[in-house]
Amino acid sequence: MKTCDDTATRSQPAADTHTGDIVLVVDDSPDTLSLINDILEQAGIDVLVALDGSQALNIARRLRPDMILLDAVMPGLDGFETCRLLKADPELASIPVIFMTGLTESESIVRGLESGGVDYLTKPIQPSELLARMKVHLSNARLTSSAHQALDSTGQFLFTVDTEGRMHWATPQTYALLSSAGGLEPDTQAQVAEHLQVWLSRNPDGGQKLKLEGLRKPLAVVFIEQRDATMFLLKLVDDGGPAGEDILREKLSLTKRESEVLFWIANGKTNREIGEILSVSPRTVNKHLEGVFSKLGVENRTAAAGIAIRAINPDS
Repeated sequence: MKTCDDTATRSQPAADTHTGDIVLVVDDSPDTLSLINDILEQAGIDVLVALDGSQALNIARRLRPDMILLDAVMPGLDGFETCRLLKADPELASIPVIFMTGLTESESIVRGLESGGVDYLTKPIQPSELLARMKVHLSNARLTSSAHQALDSTGQFLFTVDTEGRMHWATPQTYALLSSAGGLEPDTQAQVAEHLQVWLSRNPDGGQKLKLEGLRKPLAVVFIEQRDATMFLLKLVDDGGPAGEDILREKLSLTKRESEVLFWIANGKTNREIGEILSVSPRTVNKHLEGVFSKLGVENRTAAAGIAIRAINPDS
């Protein structure tokens, strides 16, 4: 079993049984970690381990496991809060989390599911039950990931929310547009979720639009469809005046692509992130950025961003 000091190195099961799945096991009990590690290794699954929630978050961000088995009750950052933080991170939100708990009270089980868990197991862990539950959720996660990747590649501003208005998945374009409008800040995110919850409770029809309030720029969502009993597919749209890219193109005499690149530079995005948003390579982004620098007479991103912000918000 790999300790927390060498979690970057995964345990290597036999090649003929290897599934390719990577599972992060989080528990403050070394005995539990050892037991689960043995079960998973025998099933041909790579295992990463963490002793607390903070370590789990660090490992998940570095290595992005396919699934997380998470102890509910731990000192410091407990499993419930760890799961909430995982689900709040766009890069980690899609990883299925199965809670492990010695608590059999329904309140604790519900709390785990409400924080973002997909399932729970009660201790002591039974090997056959553990592997059966994992198989189902790993399969579901792969299907969901494939569908999300297909939607990501279309460049559309799509996202899903639950009945409480909480976002579960979004394309990179949606995250970027929300970020530019301040929609990912905790207080604003909670306000938007509450607004969506009320709207969705009224069963909107396909194509119906809702204007979002409390953002730095006017945005709206369009209802696409209800995916299942608790999940809805929505589309985010710019709902007011010329888009920031159009303003930059007109005021600064830039090409369409140069104005798009500059707009996202002004919103703090890296070349890699801009490439994902615009579906181009980081090298292409850099080429357009060189053109922007030349036309604006500046030498760095900070100066270019300052000009862009003043152009879009002349009164700020």
